[in-house]
Amino acid sequence: FPFRLFPLREHGMNWRAKPLTCQEIQAFRKSKEVMDRFIRAYKIMLGFYGINLVNEETGELERAENWRERFENLNRFSHNNLRITRILKCLGEMGYEDYQVHLVKFFLTETLVEETLPNVKRSALDYFLFTVRSKEKRRELVHYAWQHFKPQSSFVWGPRDKLQKYR
Repeated sequence: FPFRLFPLREHGMNWRAKPLTCQEIQAFRKSKEVMDRFIRAYKIMLGFYGINLVNEETGELERAENWRERFENLNRFSHNNLRITRILKCLGEMGYEDYQVHLVKFFLTETLVEETLPNVKRSALDYFLFTVRSKEKRRELVHYAWQHFKPQSSFVWGPRDKLQKYR
């Protein structure tokens, strides 16, 4: 059977890979071995993107030593954005919602603040942001994006009146 590194309850690009069931997700989440492998796979993918997982408890991230080279790859090949969206969704399925928040904020910072990943910006705003399961955390991230988006008047990912009053 074809399998996915970051399985979801929806079909992806590999039509032969079957979507996960809720029962399978629950079984995965109960298995220490499966969850350890999941985190190992996450760290490998982060490394490929030029990112380090600093804290396994919180999901905190930082740029890896080779970030410039890896970010060049991210900017050049947009298919990575689909994989990142998939990873983000899978983090939510597996109960790593805090990891989602850190990864999305990392990409928002790199695209909007540091401006190191210009070709990832649209995916970060259109897709990555909306994978975050926690409505409260998603609102915080939308507000963060709005604060750093230029020009702010062109920000379309949240209602301006609510963003201005947000606290």
